[in-house]
Order: sequence, then structure tokens, then C-alpha cells
Amino acid sequence: MTFKRKYFGTDGIRGTVGRPPITPDFMLRLAHAVGRVLKMSEARPTVLIGKDTRISGYMLESALQSGFSSAGVDVVLLGPLPTPGVAYLTRAQRASLGVVISASHNAFPDNGLKFFSAQGTKLSDEWEEAVEAALADSPTCVDSAALGRARRLDDAAGRYIEFCKSTFPHDLSLRGLRLVVDAAHGAAYQVAPAVFHELGAEVSCIGVEPDGLNINQDVGATHPEALAAAVKERGADYGIALDGDADRVQIVDGSGRLFNGDELLWLMAADRMARGDTPAGVVGTLMTNMAVEVALRGAGIAFVRSKVGDRYVLEELERRGWLLGGEGCGHLLALDKQTTGDGLVSALQTLQACVRRGRTIARLLDGVALFPQTLINVQLADGQDWMSNGRLFDERARVEAELNGAGRVVIRASGTEPLLRVMVEARDAGQAEACARRIAATVQTPALLVRHSTRADENSCELVSPHGGNSSPAVLADMKILLTLPAQS
Repeated sequence: MTFKRKYFGTDGIRGTVGRPPITPDFMLRLAHAVGRVLKMSEARPTVLIGKDTRISGYMLESALQSGFSSAGVDVVLLGPLPTPGVAYLTRAQRASLGVVISASHNAFPDNGLKFFSAQGTKLSDEWEEAVEAALADSPTCVDSAALGRARRLDDAAGRYIEFCKSTFPHDLSLRGLRLVVDAAHGAAYQVAPAVFHELGAEVSCIGVEPDGLNINQDVGATHPEALAAAVKERGADYGIALDGDADRVQIVDGSGRLFNGDELLWLMAADRMARGDTPAGVVGTLMTNMAVEVALRGAGIAFVRSKVGDRYVLEELERRGWLLGGEGCGHLLALDKQTTGDGLVSALQTLQACVRRGRTIARLLDGVALFPQTLINVQLADGQDWMSNGRLFDERARVEAELNGAGRVVIRASGTEPLLRVMVEARDAGQAEACARRIAATVQTPALLVRHSTRADENSCELVSPHGGNSSPAVLADMKILLTLPAQS
């Protein structure tokens, strides 16, 4: 029988602070359980703990430290540090485990945990299942002499800055580039400006004044409009937008054009090809824009899609022995540079391509125009069985025949809300919207409509209700998690 995980999701544990499981008592129990699992294979484990800038991070950090100590596990506190920085230091410090206290792009009332192995990679389902099994046992504190010790690594930020710089070619610099860095008032508020400045760029900043409550608030990768305005106002060449834990990136050029993760993934692959290091293949997700697939296949580079989520992209890369993959939201993986998605490293990979080839990002993307996408959410009634809706499947088949291989249909029921998500991608924006509406109409009148950009120079999204008003960035991010509906036999 398959073990059903209660607490772990696709990327650790996440929720609203003060509600189970994001409570101090649970965090103490969880850390104790993790410690017991670690001690099954190591007599005296060491765990690194980093965090973003949420006010709740202090509380959760203290609870985790107590739980690990009670299990006889030593703790090294890193302070505010990007998620990929914790992954790097876990590997560099030869630690047993890395823990990040963060809810990524969510607003400050949420928080969560992400875990990294001693190799700086995401942990397996089997490890998470072992931890949940250990949670079922009553905690037993070790003897006083065996309690874990805690210390702080004072130069954690400096070590990660040097690591990021090491991924940029030594024969190149960013001199002459004017950059605006948006750290989303998050974990990279200190390290991100330093990385670009020390590589020679002229750097100005927004989103670098965290107060514990403003992480991701109207800034960062989920609100790139703030960066676009700052770039134009300050006459910068580019803007770099990170999210709260800096594992994703979006880039804006001097005209205000936003480049999303799909475009940056193609650019990274194309740059390697131009240097004579053509990738064996690239992994995207079910939501990766079809224009990227067409461009990669046209260049003779294999392309496959995983489920949505950087964890699944990583699993597919490791299974195939490939190096490049990512998502449109800006989670990008270059496994010869970093073991996990890293917004700073991905930005440097993009900028080094511009510097080396003497071209702007827009020029490097000539010939790769994103296909327009329309995403519609349809409200489902309680208990509504959309899988037995023959009209839905028939309309989907008609739309796919109409697209004739020059577009895609993605349909999935939300895992968190009574919604059916319908996405259509086509070369023509009007066709994408019309086809999506036709499919959605077979189920119910749309309750929510996401208008995804139909132009390559405007990749932002707007979530609109039929009664007016926009939904929160957290809802918008959740709506991108779609899976393909199997065809009905």
C-alpha cells in the first residue's frame, strides 16, 4: 500500500502561520523526528538552518533548533539567506541536512520549510515518508550530555556571494551595465546587490528594506511591474526580479519588456549551443510555452515536459543525465552550476550570454516569439464529476483538431479549490481565447478568467473576476499548476 504523506507537499511543508502545521509546537516535534531519521545513518548529524525575512522566521527557527537539539543533532544558524544559498552551504559545509524557513513567493502570513540533502538536492519521497512515520512516535529527549549544540555561521552571506560569482566566467565582467535589483524585501536583500556590484555592474535597488511584514508585497518576481517602472525611470539596461527566497528570477530590459523563465531557458540553451556546448536535452513542464519547444527542436535539442514544479523538472533531468531545465515562473536549473533553482545564478547565466555575444536579451531571442495562452478557471459544483462530461472531451478533441499541432490544450481540476482549469495555447491570441472559452462553456460559466499576455514583449498575467477586482499573487501562482487531462477512450 502506498504511504500517503500528511504534511509534505511537492516542495516541503507550507501553510499559514499559527495554523497546523505551521505552529511552534509542531516544528519542534518535526525537527525531533527529522533528527531521529538522520541518526539512523549518522551518529552526530549537523543541520544548517536558513530563513527568509518573515517575522515568523524567528519563532520557527527557535522551535526547530530546540527540536534538533533534543534529538542530539547539532545546528548551524545561517540567518537570512536565499534558499539556493542554503543548498550550496549544506554541500560546502559537509552538513547532514539543510533546512530553509520560507514560503517562497507567498505573502508574510504564510511560512514553511524546505529541506536539502547533504549533496544540496531536494530529498526523496521515501525520506519524507520516513520523517512522517517518525512523527507518529512520541518524542524522547536524549540525555543532557548528548544534546545538540548550536552556533551561528557569521559569514554565510559572504560565502554564498563568492559562490554566485564563481559561476560567472572569469574572463568576463558586468562593467558598463546599469542594473536595478529587486529582492522582494526577501532573503536576497543583502546578497543580490553585492553579487552584481562585485562583478562590475552599476547597481541600484528596490525591495531591499524588509520589515518582517512586506516580503513579496508589490515587488519581486510576482510583481515585476514595479521593477519595469524602476528600470525605465532610472535609465537602466536591465532589471533583475527575485522572489522572497530568491530561487526564481524574472528579467526586465530597458524598454520595460519582461522576459519570463521560458524565454530565459531558451536563451541559456542557445548560448551554450553558440559556445559549442550544445545541450543533449532540455526539460520544461506541461506549462512551458510551445514556442520554446519548437525553437529547441528546430535547433536539434531534445525537449521533454515534466509535471509542474521544479522538483519534477529536477527528477527528469537526473533521470536523463541532462543539465538544463525550468519553468515559466523563473525556476531555472543549470545542474553544472548549482544543484537547485537559483535566481541569482540564472540571472548571471543570462547576463554572461549578453556580455559574451555583445547583444541584448531581445536580440538573443530574435525568432522566438511566445505563443499566446488563455487560461480560464471554471467553478465546479460540489461533487460535480467533470470527468464524465462527454461534451468537454468532444470539444477538446475539436479544438485539438483545429490547432492541428500548432498549439496545445491543458485541462486539470485544482487540487485546492473546486475549480477546473482550462488552458489553450495557439499562435493566434484570438484563437487561443475563443477555443478556451468554448471548452470552458461545456462545463459551466467561467467564474474566473486569467488573461495571459498575448504579446512576446508583455508576459505578465492578470487575474480578473467577473465582478471586477484582482486576485492575490498567491492565487495567481497556484493557478499555474496544471496537468494534462488524459484523452477519453
